[in-house]
Amino acid sequence: MSFHGEIAAAIGKRVSLRLRDEGEYPFRDLLGVLKDETTIITKDGQARTFAVADIAFFRVVPVFNRRDSDSAELELYDTRSRTLRKIAEPDADVTVYCCGPTVYRDAHVGNMRTFLLSDLAVRALEISGHQVKVIQNITDVGHMIENINENPSEDKVLQESKKQSVSAQEIALRYEERFHNDLAALNITPAHSYPRASESMKLIISSIEKLIANKSAYVGTDGNVYFDAASFATYGAVSGNKLEELQPGHRYEYSGDGGKRFHADWALWKLAHDRTEMVWDSPWGVGFPGWHIECTAMSLELLGESIDLHVGGIDLRFPHHENERAQTNSIAGKDVVRHWLHGEHLLFEGKKMAKSSGNVVLVNDLIGAGLDPLALRLALLENRYRSQIDLTWDALRAADALLKRWRKSMSQWGISELTKFDSEINELTMADLDTPRIILRLRAVEKDSTVGDQDKRAIFLYADQLLGLDLNRTLQSDQPISAEIESLLLSRAEARIKKNWIEADSLRDKLAELGIEVRDGVDGQSWERIN
Repeated sequence: MSFHGEIAAAIGKRVSLRLRDEGEYPFRDLLGVLKDETTIITKDGQARTFAVADIAFFRVVPVFNRRDSDSAELELYDTRSRTLRKIAEPDADVTVYCCGPTVYRDAHVGNMRTFLLSDLAVRALEISGHQVKVIQNITDVGHMIENINENPSEDKVLQESKKQSVSAQEIALRYEERFHNDLAALNITPAHSYPRASESMKLIISSIEKLIANKSAYVGTDGNVYFDAASFATYGAVSGNKLEELQPGHRYEYSGDGGKRFHADWALWKLAHDRTEMVWDSPWGVGFPGWHIECTAMSLELLGESIDLHVGGIDLRFPHHENERAQTNSIAGKDVVRHWLHGEHLLFEGKKMAKSSGNVVLVNDLIGAGLDPLALRLALLENRYRSQIDLTWDALRAADALLKRWRKSMSQWGISELTKFDSEINELTMADLDTPRIILRLRAVEKDSTVGDQDKRAIFLYADQLLGLDLNRTLQSDQPISAEIESLLLSRAEARIKKNWIEADSLRDKLAELGIEVRDGVDGQSWERIN
């Protein structure tokens, strides 16, 4: 896809770019003011150059003058306090940490719901005038196995590397690149940085040393390093679990942890033993980190000791976020994260998404089914982030149809790029991201004969700054077609009227060869481009 036109039109505006990179990282991200078609000025005043051909993702970031806007401030549900709380004071910069993927497989649509939640929060904060810095980690080592009876010398990345007979690093990079592609397909704003666990060992080891020094961690009798759960007085504040009531053997802990003082302690560093790949030297011997410590090390390094918002799926609330909070606060000597935000689970066709259920759906599966991947984004937005969703193929197809209808309406409403502040949409946005009611508001505006077409378009464009549905995208079926295609479409319509089904099918095949997919419905034939 070429971005030349969009880039030229965005000169002087604040933009977010994701660029393909042939180096060690598959992508690099830039955020700043576009000086010209190849230069962006970042927040620190540096001029960074790029090639338009390298752009994988592009978005104009909304910038509002708060004196001219009536935008409210964003309030979200805080898991720790169990209350709605304001994220930031007016005009304050905001820091966000979002737990990223474990790159041993493709992220499924349930995983993508968490990353969409982070995107919505960031967009809402930007709408209310904040500069937002987002860090999202890449877990490419140290993730605890889910089944405590599995081989404790391997993590998920290593297991997958054996299955596919390639190196663990190749597995991690492959699925990391696919993750970034999925983010772009769902119009999810890139984070400012995606630190990898495997490249953060000095930070991780330093964090463990600090925890040992202040008596929050210890070297067990088996040589592994463990966090002393009893040393952290407010353990359980996020999840509601009480330390004394925890049972041994919960998920994400290895079997064979016989060196612990207490069964609820968790590993910060594991000795390698027979493991030879993805291991590092440390003061405690050659080994690898536990899962939770990577987020502590990277968040403190990249965001400091005051983080406004920490985002993740509800499955991470315990033990990951509970353990991470204990580690991070023990190093900083204070409560670092102000607000914990969690998105609920997603079911698919009535079941938890899992290989055993045969219902794992990927973003590429939607594309393969002929659906716009943003139909998934819309289907998720039709539910509150704190409510469990039972997603279905029918819901995805309905969302896809609604997207097409809205984009067609947008093209009929004009070409203006102006947005119109809508107080109801803003209120719903800032009141805990009430996206279902925002969509209902748009449906009402669409049908309201008292609202002019130009105002309808401007209100939809305003809402799309949060929804991220590319409602201004030109439908392929609205683009000019050749005289040959137009003639074939007319001939096929006539063949159907005459009930010459053989001729109609033959013309359908010819049109498909030219990149046109024809569909028959109660209102006659319709078509769209397929390449």
